[in-house]
Amino acid sequence: MADDVPPEDSRPLLRWIWRGYLRHHTAVILVALVLMGIEGSMLGAISYLVKPMFENIVDGNRGAIPLVAIAILGVFLAKSLSGFFQRVLMTRVGQRIAATLQRDLVAHMLTLDSLWFQKTPPGNLIERVRGDTLAAATIWSTVLAATGRDLVALVSLMGVALSVDWVWTLIAVTAVPLVVLPVMALQRWVRRSARAARNAAASIATRLDEIFHGVTTIKLNRLEMRESDRFAETVDGFVRQEIRSATGQAGIPALIDVVAGIGLMGVIGYGGLQIIDGDKTLGEFMSFFTAMALVFEPLRRLGNVSGAWQAALASLERLHAVFEAQPTILSPARPKPLPVPADKAEIVLDDVSLAYADMPVLKGLSLRAEPGRMTALVGASGAGKSTVFNLLTRLVEPQSGRITIGGVPIADMALPDLRNLFSVVTQESSLFDESLRDNILLGRTDVSAARLDEVLEAAHITDFLPNLAQGLDSPAGPRGANLSGGQRQRVAIARALLRDAPILLLDEATSALDAKSERVVQQALDRLSRTRTTLVIAHRLTTVRDADRIIVMDRGRAVEHGTHDELIAGGGLYSGLYKLQFATET
Repeated sequence: MADDVPPEDSRPLLRWIWRGYLRHHTAVILVALVLMGIEGSMLGAISYLVKPMFENIVDGNRGAIPLVAIAILGVFLAKSLSGFFQRVLMTRVGQRIAATLQRDLVAHMLTLDSLWFQKTPPGNLIERVRGDTLAAATIWSTVLAATGRDLVALVSLMGVALSVDWVWTLIAVTAVPLVVLPVMALQRWVRRSARAARNAAASIATRLDEIFHGVTTIKLNRLEMRESDRFAETVDGFVRQEIRSATGQAGIPALIDVVAGIGLMGVIGYGGLQIIDGDKTLGEFMSFFTAMALVFEPLRRLGNVSGAWQAALASLERLHAVFEAQPTILSPARPKPLPVPADKAEIVLDDVSLAYADMPVLKGLSLRAEPGRMTALVGASGAGKSTVFNLLTRLVEPQSGRITIGGVPIADMALPDLRNLFSVVTQESSLFDESLRDNILLGRTDVSAARLDEVLEAAHITDFLPNLAQGLDSPAGPRGANLSGGQRQRVAIARALLRDAPILLLDEATSALDAKSERVVQQALDRLSRTRTTLVIAHRLTTVRDADRIIVMDRGRAVEHGTHDELIAGGGLYSGLYKLQFATET
């Protein structure tokens, strides 16, 4: 995205935010605009009342003074009440727009492909959901206030000034054209700086995310000072961009103040002589001077809005860019059903190739997984084993080749139906900062107490449940931090049991566990895999000795297949890996 976006490029952003969000609050906005208009017009009324106030004082008209005083009090009351209610209404609109934007943004993000999340740091996403939505939504209270209040105030005050003397008015605004080009340049500066500041804020969120999630690694490797310095450097970058943006925004009202000073200097020099000569009254001059003194306040606010609006446009651009991103992995227009029961469907990968950017991962991979049997994928790290699971569930798409389940290409199946076929247990089970019960049920309300007890027993969760103070309602902690690795794995197995999908994908499900935990988790996995089509990824070859079929992968290809005994007898890559592991373990 270019740093300098021309003004006409803002029109699609304005149409998008209006149609999607602002117009749903039209009635409230109109009421607020009326109140803003009342508040703005009161400034004109104040400057108008200055003339009779001074003239009656000079003339000694005692009876008129109370009336003028009451009129001024009425003007201030009207200004106060209208200002109060319009601010409350616009705060309500801004906060509701921000909340709706946040909900829509997160919902849209969750439809995007996994690769999109891999390319976008979490801190960047958090900043867009929180910082950018608030900046984009709350600016409207400022912009509409400028439109409904400050423009009306400007018109009413200029009307009073013109009614007193049009020559004085012309003198007062004579320097305005001098700041048009500088203000336009400052607007472009603010927009560029604000965009850079939003990006820098996202970098701060990303850095914090990495620090807090990697705090154990930081402490064990004594990286506290290094990470503190890196965070300080990121914050300094943000501060520099914020100062640049604030400097540009402050420059606009500063230029307006210069214009005000020049104009009022001219009026005082010219008008003061007319009063001395008797051509103008003191009341007229004070009314005009009050109007012109007040006119520069809404003008200054309008200048501030100009800078703030440019900053908000940077946030709108970032939000719109996310909404413009579209998922590429979708259900087909006419999905095909499986011609056989899912537990009878064979899984076939035929000459499948995949590369991430310029890095090949799979190179013409072909393999079969028979229904109701266990198929193991083994090989060195980077052989492409986990990528097979991502392909089967369509988290990624191959560049070439064909993947079928029960003879149906998975790209021809409805995406929800395809993913409903799989239960997945990985080495790192993702747990939410919720109760153990919530982590197992994952929002399901159709699970009976008897069925839940059965699953807890089968997953060996009942072994450690009595040790938790609140039992099943104990908090799992951030990312399951309150549970051990073996306990987290058992929660993941309980999820898979409840899901009861016909195809089970096990990705290094026990590799990070100690011997005792591995034995318990393996028992639960054995129970889970019965009667299911099971694909297992394992580095520890002893865990897949009993697999019905073992496929050995090397550099993105299947180079061997067979049972454990057949592969050992063949003396190939598997045999070498097994002997190496056996020698290491003994």
